[in-house]
Amino acid sequence: MNNSTKTSKITLYGIFAALAMILSYVELQIPAFFAVPGMKLGLTNIVVVVALYVLGEKSAFFINLIRILVVSLLFGTVMSLWFSLAGGILSTLIMILLKRCNKFSPVGVSAAGGITHNIGQIIVAMLMLNTGFIIWYLPILWITGVVSGVLIGIIGGIVYKRLSHNHDEFL
Repeated sequence: MNNSTKTSKITLYGIFAALAMILSYVELQIPAFFAVPGMKLGLTNIVVVVALYVLGEKSAFFINLIRILVVSLLFGTVMSLWFSLAGGILSTLIMILLKRCNKFSPVGVSAAGGITHNIGQIIVAMLMLNTGFIIWYLPILWITGVVSGVLIGIIGGIVYKRLSHNHDEFL
């Protein structure tokens, strides 16, 4: 890999990470959905899904991890960091595994990511609160995770298709 290619790749990673951070900030500005407390749209997952398909597994994982750490430092708390890490790492790993098996579209991969993100966060809540009682909330979050995951997956799939035509120009 020559220096120009390395520079292009680093630049692209920076763009993806910055876009994920911007979408995180935008999502923080959206009032919480009143019917389902704790529900978020998962806008940053658009970037993760696109990175997974355009840049690859390690890149998507790294971009998501950097985004979680920087956004938590800038706008979050220690508790929000743990919730974000648990949900983000678990969902990214599951999305990577589902993409590898080549049986799921970006929509299916994203929907599974939405569900597993909620599972990670519920696990952290159970550990922090030292109770299993909170698990009752998981089915509600699964519904919202599937709905938002599908919508995010549709958008991510559209972006991926548009970028895939120009993929060689990026790297």
